[in-house]
Amino acid sequence: MSEENNKDEFVSSEEKEDMAIDYDKNNINYTAESTKDKKDIKKKVRTILIDILIYAAIIYSCLYLIPTYVIQRTVVDGPSMENTLHNEEQLMVEKVSYHFDALGRFDIIVFYPYGRKMEEYYVKRIIGLPGETIQIIDSDIYINGEVLNENYGKDPITYAGIAAEPLTLGEDEYFVMGDNREVSFDSRYEEVGVVNKRNIGGKALLRIWPFAKFGLID
Repeated sequence: MSEENNKDEFVSSEEKEDMAIDYDKNNINYTAESTKDKKDIKKKVRTILIDILIYAAIIYSCLYLIPTYVIQRTVVDGPSMENTLHNEEQLMVEKVSYHFDALGRFDIIVFYPYGRKMEEYYVKRIIGLPGETIQIIDSDIYINGEVLNENYGKDPITYAGIAAEPLTLGEDEYFVMGDNREVSFDSRYEEVGVVNKRNIGGKALLRIWPFAKFGLID
C-alpha cells in the first residue's frame, strides 16, 4: 500500500473521531437544553399553581372570611331607628371591635335577639353598659340613679317595660333602644330583654345607601 493511501486512511480516521466528538458535544448540548426547558416548564407550572392558590385565597376571603368575621352589609328593616336610620337603608357593620370590649354608649349595633342560630336581627342603639343599673321614669332614662343626657329619641318614652324598675345589667349585657321610642321593639320588652355580647353581630359604622346620605353613622 502506498504512503499516500496510508495518509488518506489516517486522515479519514481522525475525521471520524472529530465527527464522533462533535456528535457527542451536540448531544450533550441538546440534553442540557432539554433539561433546561423541562426546568423552565416546571417553574412556570409552579408559578401558575401559586397564582391560582393566591387568587383562591383572595376569593375565599372576600366571599366568606371578611363578611363573617370583619365587615358585612346590613339592611335596616322598619322605622324603629328613625330619625337616624330609615327603612331599607344599607349599612356597613364591622364585626371586630366589640370582641375587645370596644362598644360604647350610643353605639348602634346589630344583634340577634333570639340567638345567632336565628336569622332575625335588630338594629338598635346602646343605652346601658355592663354593670350599670337602668331605670326609666317619666320619659327619662336613669343610669346608676342619674338622668342620662341624650337627644337621640324621636319622641318621649311612654313605655318603660322591664326598665320601670331598676334593672342591673350583668357582665357582657347591654340595654338597647331604638331611636323611634314609640314603635321600637327593644330591651324594654321581655321578649327581647337585655342583649348579651355573644348575640351581638357588630357595630354599624357607615351608611352606604342611599348615596345621598353616604357617610359615618352618628
